[in-house]
Amino acid sequence: MRISARADYAIRALLELAADTGRPLTCEAIAQSQGIPHRFLKAVFRDLRQAELVRSQRGCEGGYWLSRDAASISLAAIVAAVDGQLMTVHGESLGDQSYPGPAARLSELWAGVRKRFEDILAGVSLADLLADDPPEPAVSLLRDAALSA
Repeated sequence: MRISARADYAIRALLELAADTGRPLTCEAIAQSQGIPHRFLKAVFRDLRQAELVRSQRGCEGGYWLSRDAASISLAAIVAAVDGQLMTVHGESLGDQSYPGPAARLSELWAGVRKRFEDILAGVSLADLLADDPPEPAVSLLRDAALSA
């Protein structure tokens, strides 16, 4: 499985916004804080704005805000906003895959992997990642990561 740079940067940028809701944050400030190339992040924010995950304001008091509460923004929504489908095989939708002979069930396996991946990302919100005591499935994923480190 591969998480794109766009998805990683988008999630990191939105976590910055979710952590500091008192004021708008500029793209430049987020890029600097997270070590993300500014020009690349601007393109990511364009996709996030089109998906209505962020809102923006121009001017000296401008910047970006989350368009809704961090608890209602799932990681699946963020990945879909910047990458489209969460999982493809050879760049094609999993529903379009079919394999001959002994590999015929492989398309079912890929569909199952995609469903689990979607369920995990849909079950974790920005607020979950910022919480001191996150709910499931975030707490299990974070615990598993700590155990494997």
